[in-house]
Amino acid sequence: MSYYQYSPYVSVAEKAAKAAKKLKKLKKKNPNIMPIHIEGRNIANTWWGKSWNHNLERYADYTNRIGRGRSYVRHGAVLDLRIEPGKIESLVQGSSSRPYAVSINIKPINKITWQSIVSACKGKLESFEELLAGKFPKALGEIFMAQGVGLFPSPEEIEFDCSCPDWADMCKHVAATLYGVSARLDKDPGLFFSLRKVAMKDLVTQAVKDESQKLITKAGKKSKRVIAEGDIGDIFGIDMDDTPFSTGDKEITTAKESAVNKSSHPPKKSRAKSKKATDGPVKKKALEKSPFDMVTEVIRKSRKGVNVAMIKEKTGIEEKQIRNFISRAKKKGTIKNKARGIYISSGRKLQL
Repeated sequence: MSYYQYSPYVSVAEKAAKAAKKLKKLKKKNPNIMPIHIEGRNIANTWWGKSWNHNLERYADYTNRIGRGRSYVRHGAVLDLRIEPGKIESLVQGSSSRPYAVSINIKPINKITWQSIVSACKGKLESFEELLAGKFPKALGEIFMAQGVGLFPSPEEIEFDCSCPDWADMCKHVAATLYGVSARLDKDPGLFFSLRKVAMKDLVTQAVKDESQKLITKAGKKSKRVIAEGDIGDIFGIDMDDTPFSTGDKEITTAKESAVNKSSHPPKKSRAKSKKATDGPVKKKALEKSPFDMVTEVIRKSRKGVNVAMIKEKTGIEEKQIRNFISRAKKKGTIKNKARGIYISSGRKLQL
């Protein structure tokens, strides 16, 4: 081949087959490898994934180059992609037999910018679920997406490197990795906050505090639906001083019922049960919960569902270990996906 000749054409199907073959080999060495699989026509489908791509595509520095990675990420060339605080690392299959290593560093959000965003969210977000699902007021979405002062990084905050010989600042492998991030955010939006080194709980804490204060204030007021003691006596014709009354777990006992209880003895079964309950020490099994049990318990107790980042915050367990536990529980059928990256209980008990 002369200097002016091009490399032989390789079809998309051939590239996809090559990537799949390499992925199979890598999985034998590392079963925990995390490839990017694109399902359907869209690379991203959720608000966070779409917004990540839109943010990159709107900058002049990237708009003419990032498109080079679309084909790569679609045919499965991103063999492994991991998102850590301030860092993205991936392996991308290119023309070489060995995949190229890509490293991307993302600077954390400026503290002043973050405080401004937290203030803007005050009282507008009610739960983590709404935030992760992208269900918030349009005005907040515009604040999150503001160029240079929003949640998403600008080109000045992104540094990348690739082991390929391509001289371009943004090669196809870096571009494919950046698109791969959007697909990963589709499944776990909480990774975005980890990447930018901020706590998403800051955005909803104030809203939760406000709601708690409302409940406390409301609890201090006497409800109109509660009947006063004097009114109860007039309605039922009983003397409230002589009638047992409790606002706890015990039920209200009328005068007639009180007389019956005094003149009669409790059934034998009741006395036997009472004796059994009071005789002898109560035996309790004090077992420490395993990390697996802690993870599944958090999921089981959540009605709306939780994601990996929320489980990590509640248990302190590493994300990689949480994902392994989730995979194990899903195989056993005890939990299921409510949506991409959101997990709930399947209602099925774990068979020991």
